[in-house]
Amino acid sequence: MFTVQPFPVNPLSENCYVVSDETREAVIIDCGALFSEERAAIVEYISHEQLKPVAHLLTHGHFDHLWGAAYLHDLYGLAARCPQGDRALFDDAPSQMRDILGHAMPCPTGPAGEDILPDSTITFGSHALTVIATPGHTPGGVCFYCEAEHVLFSGDSLFQMSIGRTDFPGGNHWELIAALKHLLRDLPDDTVIYPGHGPKTTAAYERQYNPYLSFS
Repeated sequence: MFTVQPFPVNPLSENCYVVSDETREAVIIDCGALFSEERAAIVEYISHEQLKPVAHLLTHGHFDHLWGAAYLHDLYGLAARCPQGDRALFDDAPSQMRDILGHAMPCPTGPAGEDILPDSTITFGSHALTVIATPGHTPGGVCFYCEAEHVLFSGDSLFQMSIGRTDFPGGNHWELIAALKHLLRDLPDDTVIYPGHGPKTTAAYERQYNPYLSFS
């Protein structure tokens, strides 16, 4: 049993995911929960399903994906694990918020956990997530792929019929395009893609309809 429970959170409608399996171990991906009711919904789900959170994983270091990081650390003792190439973003979240939003806001992250490295494997329960580098939206952005379940967590690299913005500091449009084309060529058609914003999609659908990723 492999369960993906999405929680759209914060004013930017970021998707936080609680991913679990039959062992009841769970990983939380990109907890951007900002408001108390959002955090309560996540905690209530974890408690109701009797899950044991073992890691908080970040696909990249943008603030809207880590607003709930300090909360998860205080509650579960999970230090957010950030891609190595985005540690500067994680370590100075107020500055990136000022660059992107035009003004700084509080964004406590708690301590940083072990860096996430490209091509590494993260295990929980009876499953494994492969870390795939997809830089371009941010310098160190990654996706998490579960080969056993044909599931990809794409963060803000890939959306349904779209890709992540590359006009933020550290972004690179053509680097992201190249990374996503390489990624999609290797994914089975039925791979379900869970993005950082918006609805889920599939590898086959994005290969056919994503206007940024034309495959001939």
